[in-house]
Amino acid sequence: MPCDPLRDLRAWQERLERLATQHGTAWAPPIDVYETDDRYVVTAEVPGLARDQIELAVHDNRLLIRGARPAGVPETATSHYHQVERGHGVFERTFRFADPVDQDRITADLRDGVLCITLPKTVSPPRRIQVS
Repeated sequence: MPCDPLRDLRAWQERLERLATQHGTAWAPPIDVYETDDRYVVTAEVPGLARDQIELAVHDNRLLIRGARPAGVPETATSHYHQVERGHGVFERTFRFADPVDQDRITADLRDGVLCITLPKTVSPPRRIQVS
């Protein structure tokens, strides 16, 4: 089959359009992760979510954030959307930390649509090793 650049371009355009329509309502909150000397801090923008719609779990220095945001307006026979820009649906994010975290001292606070998770590092004093 001879090379047809226009056909290939049309095929790529169709693929991109299919992907865009499949994930038009997909949503994942924007998240920042930073580190200080004694902790990791994760902040996520989750406007419209209540505390009971967010699940947090820590295992082996991995933080799992999971939740779901329902659609803004329920679809009914009489509703007709003119524009949809606010994503909704289920999301899940996992973060792995290099330093061990103190699981007993992790805190999470949800205020003004921003979830802030503080993960204190486990402090272990330096150990001197005797060379024999």
